[in-house]
Amino acid sequence: MKKFFMFLAVAGLMTFTANIASAQDEQAAPAATEEVAPAAEQPTDLFAGSGEEIPLHQALKTKFIEGGAGFMSLVLICLILGLALAIERILYLAFSKTNTTKLLDKVEEALKKGGVEEAKKVCRETRGPVASIFYQGLLRADQGVDVVEKTIVSYGSVQMSLMEKGLSWISLFIAIAPSLGFLGTVIGMIQAFDAIQAAGDISPNVVAGGMKVALITTVGGLIVAVILQLFYNYILSKIDSLTIDMEDASIRFVDTMVKYNK
Repeated sequence: MKKFFMFLAVAGLMTFTANIASAQDEQAAPAATEEVAPAAEQPTDLFAGSGEEIPLHQALKTKFIEGGAGFMSLVLICLILGLALAIERILYLAFSKTNTTKLLDKVEEALKKGGVEEAKKVCRETRGPVASIFYQGLLRADQGVDVVEKTIVSYGSVQMSLMEKGLSWISLFIAIAPSLGFLGTVIGMIQAFDAIQAAGDISPNVVAGGMKVALITTVGGLIVAVILQLFYNYILSKIDSLTIDMEDASIRFVDTMVKYNK
């Protein structure tokens, strides 16, 4: 499943890169026209009230190119990889959700009818971490309730680790994206000061280019961090919900095993 989403991420990155290249070609044509005919009209600003509505994707591509393909590409890669990991975790947690009450009823009924082996069969046919924990407890049912309880606690920690797998990478991308944006900001400021030094003037036109790059990269990094942070917090909330279900179901399972042994 994870390889599939990583393939989608790479495909999305290639598609976006192709769109950027086409946008650069589109911008190169008007530039050549301006060199031949200097008296032609100036290009309309992206957010100016020109009366013509610019599509959102075209506006994003333009700002992406203006922010610098190098740093903006790194920020975009953080977004794509972070989203791929987040979607993979969301699907994994969605498939891990189990109706614990129904599962406990099936296990208890199986214990009454066919004993431990029948209960194991029920757990094997049920997906999710709760069923896996029950199965590990049933494997040691002949060793006493205390051993079953310790096994459940230990294997519950294993299932928690499996649910949290990949979250460290998402948090890394959340931290890297704004850092890359701030790095682009510093480089934009350096470009602005270089332009001032070369021109010997501090007019707004001289520093506007570098300042624009600085602001665009900062905004891009912050937007990526905000998007990934929302997904990260949602995943944490799902893990907390599943953890509560696992703990409650484990306690009730131990009670069921006590009744069965008696």
